[in-house]
Amino acid sequence: MTTFVETAFKPRILVFSTNNISDPGIDLAGSRHMHYPAQVSTMSVPCSSGLKPGWILHAFEQGLDGVFIGSDGDECALLDDCGKRTGALIAQAQELMKAKGIAPQRLKMAALCSVCAEPFVGYMREFSATLTKLGPIATAAAAAAVAVAS
Repeated sequence: MTTFVETAFKPRILVFSTNNISDPGIDLAGSRHMHYPAQVSTMSVPCSSGLKPGWILHAFEQGLDGVFIGSDGDECALLDDCGKRTGALIAQAQELMKAKGIAPQRLKMAALCSVCAEPFVGYMREFSATLTKLGPIATAAAAAAVAVAS
């Protein structure tokens, strides 16, 4: 039996990062030439709590294999309860994902600070390994559709 590891599947990950807190940490990882999967793309947002669950679902519908939210946590300059709000939108997004047959493990959130280069690299490596075990989003969605139909 062939596994996704054997077929050299490399998951595509979208990272939503925040302008003032998590972006500098991610940039630091790059400037220090730290290695993490090349299939990671970032998109800056002012505050992670401003994301919409539909945007996350849209990323999966476009074929991305995972979405990672780099939250400001307690360091958000915009909202005192940013982490709580972001957690709530993650829960909403995971419910939408379940309804579409997308594994909730494909969405991950962690607080990243402006000097968190090492943790960011670790999160990306760990998340990539998890997604590799889950397989490509198209294959996983097709398998879920077959399971529902039977």
